[in-house]
Amino acid sequence: MLGLDKKNSALLLIVIALTVFAPFLMNPFPQSSGLAQFNAGYPDLMQRFVIFGIFAIGFNILFGLTGYLSFGHAAFLGVGSYAAVWMFKLLSMNIVPAIVLSVIVAGLFSLLIGFISLRRSGIYFSILTLAFAQMSFALAYSVLTPLTNGETGLQVYNDDPQILLGNGPTVTHLFGFEMNSTSTLALGDWAFQFNMGYYVSAVMMVLAFYLSMRIFNSPFGLMLRAIKTNQTRLNYTGVSTRPYTLAAFVISGMYAGLAGGLMASMDPLAGAERMQWTASGEVVLMVILGGAGTLIGPILGAGFIKYFENIFSKINENVLHGWFAALPDGLENAIVWVLHFFVGKGWHLTLGLLFMLIVIFLPGGLVEGGQRIGRLFKRKKSGDDASNTKPAE
Repeated sequence: MLGLDKKNSALLLIVIALTVFAPFLMNPFPQSSGLAQFNAGYPDLMQRFVIFGIFAIGFNILFGLTGYLSFGHAAFLGVGSYAAVWMFKLLSMNIVPAIVLSVIVAGLFSLLIGFISLRRSGIYFSILTLAFAQMSFALAYSVLTPLTNGETGLQVYNDDPQILLGNGPTVTHLFGFEMNSTSTLALGDWAFQFNMGYYVSAVMMVLAFYLSMRIFNSPFGLMLRAIKTNQTRLNYTGVSTRPYTLAAFVISGMYAGLAGGLMASMDPLAGAERMQWTASGEVVLMVILGGAGTLIGPILGAGFIKYFENIFSKINENVLHGWFAALPDGLENAIVWVLHFFVGKGWHLTLGLLFMLIVIFLPGGLVEGGQRIGRLFKRKKSGDDASNTKPAE
């Protein structure tokens, strides 16, 4: 199917099914229950799931295939956002030209950064990308204020000179279909929301995932794996690895630009905080948690982090007191005092502990965990079959 083998075709169908039914899967509690406030199926968060999934898929092409760890990929995310908002301000609120421009600008910017940074490898490459990203962040805050609007952020106003449509509404759309339009389906105690912006982003993520599958299974992807395995040996055989690593860096940067353009399409605002080193670190965590070098791992890692960020950040002391109200006051207060360090504003501690556990016990990420479970069931099934076919004495 679409040039893919049977295994990859099945994986693509799984990803399509997950994106289609994600608004239902992320609503695990009925509206009438006290746990409904922890649902992760609301539109804004669902959009972030798939947009960061695109960001992680692109980063995995560089880090997972080639082994080059970049700590500055958020720079391309921010550049893509700025390019999209400028397109909204100068052309129209249609997201198609904005997304195209964001991918092109991010690709050119990554070509420049990659051409310089890829002169080094290992930790030196990582430090160079981090330095370029922080310089971009500082420039966006200060020197480039006429282009970025500094710490206030770049946004769209009603009096912007939109060439195609003139001064019009500041609502992003896809050929007339508003990105923020949402419809709700109520089924008894359950309520599900269908958001135009989410499904547009989901289609983009599926296409990005399909492209990454083709890259992984291409001769180009095979060369990237060889570079990760032993780049020095390739250089000794006379193969120039520089064009391959630069191409992987640019492709990865274009993925980040696409994610940045989609962010601006959902909310026409671009700020320098999207270029900060913490955003670069977040995508590294996503890929490692999901499984670096695997196809579906980055999507799982992005969903894992964003889902648990939403769940744990909403649990405050009042919620904890409600959960343990049946206990004696002294025991209740003690339990709440301990747990409040891991939830609410302290949710980063819980995420850090989960990250440590996965890295220690599942070095291959969530994908390795799924493979272990699959092998366990397969071994159990083969054992049952062997016992059933054993001849009676």
